Order: sequence, then structure tokens, then C-alpha cells
Amino acid sequence: MDEYLLKVAGVERKLPIVRIADNIKIASFVILGDTELVEAAAQELKERIPDADYFITAEAKGIPLVYELSRLCGKKRYFVARKSIKPYMSDPFATEVYSITTQRKQLLCIEKEESDLIKGKRILIVDDVISTGESSRALEALVTRAGGKVVGKAAILAEGKDAVNRDDIIYLGELPLFPIESSDAIQ
Repeated sequence: MDEYLLKVAGVERKLPIVRIADNIKIASFVILGDTELVEAAAQELKERIPDADYFITAEAKGIPLVYELSRLCGKKRYFVARKSIKPYMSDPFATEVYSITTQRKQLLCIEKEESDLIKGKRILIVDDVISTGESSRALEALVTRAGGKVVGKAAILAEGKDAVNRDDIIYLGELPLFPIESSDAIQ
């Protein structure tokens, strides 16, 4: 199996390179369960992010990072936009997102209590990886709809040249995409 050696926030990881579509492979970066990497990345991001009242992420891979970043910054609360409307949610509202890793449309939603807390506040969007930016755009739409103001977007990694060349995200490292040549796609 092909691997990509990632060095970020003083931590090294060998990431498996996996096919996610006929024409593209990615280095699979999953922070779930990786306490060392999450703590190191959150500490480094803390020094780079703008002041915000709250942080928000999309379910699920960004949760450890938003938790640790919130803890380090002394925040008592953060928000997780769910990928489906849960029965316990009161008066939820949602937006659709198309993610490169899931290859299908998904919902991102928050509930009324969360939108009330977001209203009039400065919000930082947090994610593990920003690639196409679709998830962060959907989160921004939710925050705006709730009456909050997005003050920044932060991630551990920017994936692909389009993300790396953006000037609206704060990130610690770059992750390449691995295009599959048409002759390789037959294999």
C-alpha cells in the first residue's frame, strides 16, 4: 500500500493513500483517537486563530480538534453541526453540503438553542482538513443564518492546490491530492 509521510505540528504520521473516486486518491488523514496529534495541532492553531466567542465544526472528524482548541482557549462551549436531524433537536435548521470524502450530499444542522447562542457572536469554523471548502461554506451559511459572524476558518491541513492557495483559511500543513491518470484507472 502506498503511503504519504505527513509532518505537522511536530508530529509525523504515515498516511495510507486511498482511492476515493475514479480519478483521485487522497492521503487518508483521520484524527479520531490520535490524542498526540490533536493536542499538538490545537496548541499550534491556538497561536494563529483570531479571537472568537465560539468555535463550530461539522460532525465527526473535527470534533476532537474543536474540543481541544476550545479547552486550550478557555471556552466553556463549542458547537457541532450534525449530519442529520436528530429526534432530540428542537426547531433545527439545516443546509446541504457535498463532501469530497463522502462523495454525496449531506445535511449539516444545528438546533434552536445553539442558533440562539450563536446570534450576534463571533464564530470560528474549525475542521481537520479543508479541501474543496464545501463543508466550511455550509457551516458559514448556518452561522450566518443563525445571526453570527464568521471571523475565520481554521484546519490542521489544507488539501490540494485550490485549498492551499486560498487566503481565507488558517492551516498548519499541506496535503496533496493524488490524481489518477486514465491509464492507471483501468487497474
